[in-house]
Amino acid sequence: MDISKEEYISSLINDLKNVKYIMPDDIPNIDLYMDQVTTFMDKHLKSSKRYSEDKLLTKTMINNYTKNELLPPPDRKKYTKEHMFLLIFIYYFKNILSISDIQSIFNPLTERFYGGKTDIGLEEIYSEIFKIEKEQTDALTKDMIRKMTKAKESFEFVKKKDERDFLSMFAFICILCFDVYMRKHVIEQIIDHSLKPDMEARAKERSDAGKESSKNNDKKTDNNKGTGNGKNEKK
Repeated sequence: MDISKEEYISSLINDLKNVKYIMPDDIPNIDLYMDQVTTFMDKHLKSSKRYSEDKLLTKTMINNYTKNELLPPPDRKKYTKEHMFLLIFIYYFKNILSISDIQSIFNPLTERFYGGKTDIGLEEIYSEIFKIEKEQTDALTKDMIRKMTKAKESFEFVKKKDERDFLSMFAFICILCFDVYMRKHVIEQIIDHSLKPDMEARAKERSDAGKESSKNNDKKTDNNKGTGNGKNEKK
C-alpha cells in the first residue's frame, strides 16, 4: 500500500471520530409532521451520506416501516419523540439487517418500552446506547488502524509495487468485510435463538388470551339468550 493511499485511509479512519450523531437533546420535544421528520433526519445525518443526492429517509420508507410494524402509527399524522428514536435506530440497523430481523428486535422493544409502559422510556434507552457508542469510537478506530497495518504487511512476496499496493488494499477491504460478516452472524444468531422464540411465545400468549376472551364472550351471549328465552316463555 503506497504512502498516499495509506495516508488517505488513515484520514478516513480518523474522520470517524468526527462523524455526526443525533444527540438526545437534538430531538425536538414537539410532535412533527412527516415532512418535518424527513427534513430533520436529512439535516442531522447528512455527513453519513455517500453521495450528496442520497435520500436518508423518505415518506415511502416511513410508511413501509409502519406497514411492517417496525414503527407504531403516527397520532393524527404526527410523529412523537419516541418515533424519532425508533427511526434513528432503524436508519443504522437497515444497513446491516433485514426488515424481518429488525422486526424481531423492535417488536419486544416497542411492546415493553413504547408509550410510557414502564419507568424506562425510549429516551432513556437511546441516551444510554448513545453514551456506549460514543465510548466505543476510539476503540473502533484503533482496531481499524491495526487492521490496516496488518493488510499493509501482506503480500510482501509480490515483486511489482503496483500489484502489491492493490493487493494490500484488497486485503484491507476483505478484513473489514469479514469483520462485518462475523458481527452480523453473531447478531443473527442472537435474533434467531433468543429474540424470535421470545417474540413467538408472547404472540402465542396474546392469541390464546384473545381466544379465551372470545369464548367467555360467547358464553355470556349464550347465557343472556337463555335468560331472555326463559322470560319470553313465562310471558
